[in-house]
Amino acid sequence: MPKRILQGVVVSDKQDKTVVVKVERRFTHPVMKKTVRRSKNYHAHDEGNVAKVGQTVFIEESRPFSKLKTWKLVESGEAEAAASA
Repeated sequence: MPKRILQGVVVSDKQDKTVVVKVERRFTHPVMKKTVRRSKNYHAHDEGNVAKVGQTVFIEESRPFSKLKTWKLVESGEAEAAASA
């Protein structure tokens, strides 16, 4: 079974090797037929402490690292852009 990959924005990088990522999803309300936005925060493992607040990142499902951390950082948008420049 493939691992889920989500895209979100880093809202906290204060913890060591951990980032908090806000993932927003949009869906059409079944009755009102309006687009509704819902967001959820995920704790993700960031081995090199490379992600900074405000960056758009991709996180992937993984084994549990701790009680809350079951996701890991796959790539960070601006970090990869800076590395290629």
